[in-house]
Amino acid sequence: MDVHMSELLQATIDEGGSDLHIRAYMPPELRVHGELCPLADEALTEEDAYNLVKEISTDEQMDEVEKNGGADFALAHPDGTRFRVSVFKERKRYGAVLRQIPSTLLTLEQIGIPPTVKELLFKPRGLILVTGPTGSGKSTTLASMLNVINHERGVHIITIEDPIEFYHTSAKSLITQREVGDDVPSFAEAIRRALRQDPDVILVGEMRDLETIAAAITAAETGHLVFGTLHTTGAAETIDRIVDAFPTNQQEQVRTQLAAGLQAVISQILLPKLDARGEVHGRVAAFEIMTSTDAIRSRIRDNKTNMIKSDLQTGAKFGMMTLDASLTNLYKQGLISYEELITKSQDPDSVVAKLKEEMV
Repeated sequence: MDVHMSELLQATIDEGGSDLHIRAYMPPELRVHGELCPLADEALTEEDAYNLVKEISTDEQMDEVEKNGGADFALAHPDGTRFRVSVFKERKRYGAVLRQIPSTLLTLEQIGIPPTVKELLFKPRGLILVTGPTGSGKSTTLASMLNVINHERGVHIITIEDPIEFYHTSAKSLITQREVGDDVPSFAEAIRRALRQDPDVILVGEMRDLETIAAAITAAETGHLVFGTLHTTGAAETIDRIVDAFPTNQQEQVRTQLAAGLQAVISQILLPKLDARGEVHGRVAAFEIMTSTDAIRSRIRDNKTNMIKSDLQTGAKFGMMTLDASLTNLYKQGLISYEELITKSQDPDSVVAKLKEEMV
């Protein structure tokens, strides 16, 4: 198959694809509005897949794939559009997934985040976690939050990313962006170094191991506003995941630290968005939002995270929201289908019952 990566990247941009998949014995595929669709009728050969990967990878990156089975890096298209690239081997063959990074930052309103969340961005210290499965828009949400801080606060922002996705230009704030691998060996090391670089705000691109989680919590404790991401869904699960990462003899101390330092957990998922004709056009985010209150702090400290859900249901005045409430709002606005509402809700029976009550 005579195809070049530049052509496939252009097609991804033209079609509004979020991801481009390259795999031997399959045609190149695009994810558009959440669905995978082939870009061609003809399948790629092993040689095609290898050549496409080689076209966008340096010798060092190809060596890393050979040595470790994969390599992650960022790539810029000639028109300025950037992609996050993951090259890998599967069944001894080469493959890649390239995710298109939006070139323009959305406002918090465009993303659909409630106004109360903006207040969190002006906190002097603490830990704010944005969580959700892979591809749920966490990076976009965090970039938009940092954009607000950059333009409305005069502070020093340090981002630690792997790879850097959104390039920020210093505005009212000063922004330092460090890439794991190129600028610093690890997330944990970057956080420790950052504490000596006069930061006010620190973004930790991924809290993927115990060392990084511990360093992020310490940074939040020592008077910095720290943003981090986890691949969890829901506030209670996020807190449990962090605590469970530590040895048993440290977990009580970590709960105390989180109770004192955690400002908010914002969980999100992306869903197919319906247009006025009821056809899928783009995607829309649903959120669960937990903000720190005396009751929440007590739940975390006393290891009663199973009770957080009821606090979310009654915490609207504190800016809290359950995922089911967010999904229901989207459904009432005609932005998501009934099927999405039911399959993505945490308590579908309760959601259906409430809708029926409102119709009476």
